[in-house]
Amino acid sequence: MTGTAVEAMRVRRSWSKVTDEAPTHEQLVDLVSAAGRLADHSSLRPWRLIELRGRDRERLGRAIHKAEHKPGRSTKPLRAPLLIAVVARIRKGKVPDWEQEAVASGVAHLLSLALDDEGWGVFWRTGDHTRSKAVAKAHGLEKNERLLGWLYVGGRPEQRRPSRIKTVDGATFLSPMPR
Repeated sequence: MTGTAVEAMRVRRSWSKVTDEAPTHEQLVDLVSAAGRLADHSSLRPWRLIELRGRDRERLGRAIHKAEHKPGRSTKPLRAPLLIAVVARIRKGKVPDWEQEAVASGVAHLLSLALDDEGWGVFWRTGDHTRSKAVAKAHGLEKNERLLGWLYVGGRPEQRRPSRIKTVDGATFLSPMPR
């Protein structure tokens, strides 16, 4: 990684349009290993990621249209050369389901931050079809698994003008405990 974690967070942005370049499987494995280090109650690792490239994206497009009761296939999965499906693997026990989904979401966020820091364009896509039977079947999900969405990953296009980074006023979102 090129800088500090705080600097990477400050300059991160979503890239809704990306080029046809994508990280290799080996590059991705290294970043997934790093992202998997987040806080995880009971070290359950209640997540997995599915790499979709090439025709996998076409299959997903057909599943999305099937879920929407439309013929043909959606072209949305073709907007990036690499999609990474984020799956929460829910295990029954003392750790609540919502916390396990939060861990899977945390892995996705850290991975997107790492990809961005490595120079890749990334955006997160969700939607009602993440819970559809057709899309779950296309991903080979088990009964205890929930699809949370996809990271769309590709090369960053050349920008004609620098993008404005929207800052967040931390004081607006941080407050003391009420008395």
